[in-house]
Parts: sequence; C-alpha cells; structure tokens
Amino acid sequence: MPEIRIDPLSGQRTIVADERSRRPGGAPGLPPALLESHPIDAAEDPFADGNEDRTPPELYALRPAGGAPDSGGWQVRVVPNLYPALAPQDGGAQADGRGSADSSALASRGRSSADELFASRPASGAHEVIVNGPQPVFSLADLPLEQVVAAMSVWRERMRVHGDRAYVQLIVNERREAGASLPHTHAQLYALDFVPAAVARERERFGAYAERTMGQNLLEDLVAEEVRRRERIVAIDEEAVLLAPYASCLPFQLMLVPRAPRRRFEEEGPSGAALLHDGLRRLARHLGASPPLNMWVRTAPQGAEQFCWHIDVLPRLTHLAGLELSAGVSLNIVSPEQAAAVLREA
Repeated sequence: MPEIRIDPLSGQRTIVADERSRRPGGAPGLPPALLESHPIDAAEDPFADGNEDRTPPELYALRPAGGAPDSGGWQVRVVPNLYPALAPQDGGAQADGRGSADSSALASRGRSSADELFASRPASGAHEVIVNGPQPVFSLADLPLEQVVAAMSVWRERMRVHGDRAYVQLIVNERREAGASLPHTHAQLYALDFVPAAVARERERFGAYAERTMGQNLLEDLVAEEVRRRERIVAIDEEAVLLAPYASCLPFQLMLVPRAPRRRFEEEGPSGAALLHDGLRRLARHLGASPPLNMWVRTAPQGAEQFCWHIDVLPRLTHLAGLELSAGVSLNIVSPEQAAAVLREA
C-alpha cells in the first residue's frame, strides 16, 4: 500500500508507491543509448590533460611532479566557470547568515511595496569548476579510488578558501540528462552570500532536535537507528555509512554520512571517499552503466551550532512531473528498502 513518509532532515514528504513501478514502462532504468559505451573525444574535451588553453586560467591544481600553472601533468584542476552564475565581488559574505535572503530585510528602511514585491540584488559570490581527474570519463565511478580521494581533497580545499561566505555548495552533475553541459566528470562550487532555504530548514531541524533531546545530534541518532534496523543500509566501512534515506524522493537515492558526526565536510577528518566510490559503482553494476545523477555535499551553514555533513546522490531514472512541481511532494516508485537490498547485492 502507498505510504507517506516525512524526511527527518528536511521535513519534506514523499509518497512511496512501489506498485507504480509495475505499470507498463514504469520500471526505472537506463535507456539503451546510455548503456552503450561512447568514449569522450579528447580532442573536443576542454577538461582533458593537454587542453589547458581551452579553459580560463586555473585557480588551483594538484601536480604531483610539479609544473607551471595551466600546464599538463595535473591530477585535479580548478578553474573559474566560463559562464558563471555568480559575479566576483570583494567583501565576503554580504547577507545575513541566519537564513535565506528574506523580503523583510530587502524591503526595510522605507522601501516601497513595489520594492518588496520585486526584490533583487546582485548575484555576487564565486562559481568554480573542479575537474575531478585528467581521465576522460563520465562519472566518478569510472575513476580509480585514489583519484576520487584526490578530487574530494580538492573539494575540501576550495570550500575552505570560500569559508567567509554564508554558504558554500559543492555539486556534481553527471551526464547531460542531469544538467552537465560537458561530459568529463567535474564538480562545481557555488560560494553564496546567503543560506538557501533548504539548508536553513535543515539547520533549524538539527537545532530543534538538539533542544528536545538535551544536545543529541539528529543525523548521528538517525544513522544509529538505521544501523540497528539494517533495512536501508547499503554498506558500511571504517569512515562512513551508506544508506537509502527513509523518505527517498527518487529511486535509488543514496546518502553518505560520516560514522563520527562532524559539522563541516571541509574540516579535517575522514571524507568517506572509498564508500562513496563503492556506492556509485554499485549503482553502475545494478543499472548496467553509471546513471545520470546529481550529487551534492551538505555542510554546516553559517550559524549552525548543531549539524552533520552528508553527501546526497540522486540518480535521474524518472522524471519530475506535475505532483513534484506543483506541490513539492515527491513520488518514489522504488521503496528505499528495495533499493538498499538490490544495491547490497550489486
């Protein structure tokens, strides 16, 4: 029977309805075109080793053997986004750190009602591209583990560089179907001068939970209960836990959580790289190829006394439709329990 579940971190609702996957054509999977291997053409790939002149001048790079900026021989490379969504501006964080930019702040000091209705301000911040490796592959799953470890270390380094901003969002889009404009695996960093509403909501739920439970950590308690039940656990290693979230909004959604809670991903400590790599390869084995997906690091925003970082992975196997777009209610046709079971075996 369909079930409504509430995500403990966001409060958002998901309808879990396994029966809908049995509709004609309803089972989630990859189209035949994605199951066929078409290698990336290095001559057309601006992120390939040797094509450094086809990107903006680099901001940072790992070069184990040394070398000049914008030369070959790099392991991970960071460049400004060629088409940035945020404009550089001096002065660090400009907005309040307590939540998303709100209209009351923007409409203060005697502004007219029209100013409140049509509030805006410059989109300042930083927008960077982190090329996860010189290998011309589509997915982090296709990289050697040591390369993923190196890439994630650079994610942390660049997040620390922008630590004066209200929030730093690190994302990975894989394949065009999930929003990637270039096929070569890369991450993007957005250094924001405001805390997005979804992040602020999660911060508030961590704080409220700690207040109710005499200082307990919401995600630490959640993971402990998930490990006790074992229904949605995919894998565990010495650094992290990989699970299918209780109120997963899409089929085969995954969440990686450190075993010892820490507020910020960019702080020193285990990154969970090995388990993340393992989880992405499990998805690829089960589906026949690495799927289009969106992934992001959720780290503590400004003002968060209680928090725990986590990495979310959302394969794009189904389409967002009217219910999701009109009501903000997800409809998941593969239960998290079923997803975890098949990925444990993958």
